[in-house]
Amino acid sequence: MRKAYALPAVAITAAAFPLLSMTAALAHEGAHSYQATLGSVNASGVTGTGMVTLDGNTATVMIEATGLLAGSPHAQHLHIGAMGTCPTNDLADDADGDGFVSVTEAATYYGSIGTSLTTSGDTSSESGLAIDRFPTADDGSISYERTFEVSDDVHDAFEAGTAVLVLHGVDEDGSGAYDGDVMSDLDPTLPMEATAPAACGALTVAQMGAAPVGGAETGAGSTAGTENTAAIGVGALAAAGAVAAGAVAYRRRQADQA
Repeated sequence: MRKAYALPAVAITAAAFPLLSMTAALAHEGAHSYQATLGSVNASGVTGTGMVTLDGNTATVMIEATGLLAGSPHAQHLHIGAMGTCPTNDLADDADGDGFVSVTEAATYYGSIGTSLTTSGDTSSESGLAIDRFPTADDGSISYERTFEVSDDVHDAFEAGTAVLVLHGVDEDGSGAYDGDVMSDLDPTLPMEATAPAACGALTVAQMGAAPVGGAETGAGSTAGTENTAAIGVGALAAAGAVAAGAVAYRRRQADQA
């Protein structure tokens, strides 16, 4: 009587599992793109779009925005560490009734400064009020692009879905300059108009085929992980099949030798 020696199913699973488990890990490697639609805060009338492509901790940020105070600098940041959302209603979110949704009030939604989107030099939170290094809206619009390194906590915020793009600076009284009697909650030497959020957008994973801001080719970054995942998944299934086929052949050889 011939004896059949079955290779335990757990051996097949164990052989295939390393390849399968690599799929999730490798899905996070390579470049990934995130997009934001900027909506007005403080009745600023500012709108626009933003895109951030992360490759490791290297970020390329592109912003297009209109409706800004012409001839004035506008601070802009990646905010992190809160709900990953924007203020929902100007009146409801103006807790102290001073006529502005201040940075302090809005921070409940979008958190603290993770990255300062300056035009040159330092991009840390320490440059959050580096007015001389933020874009100036010469014609009421901003077109910004820069590549730099971000910190681990900023990278983690993107993966957690809590990164938010915020532009600051509003002309509430229509004077054509940052002025007024209400002073900034960040720097009492500045008017609130200079630092109050003007536009905000949560950064979410870019949809496949989404047009990159400013025409730069960043779309490929958003799908690289998906393509790798699919390829690796197919490879893992093929490997599992090969292991199973080997097990069948093994049993047959053992049976013939019995």
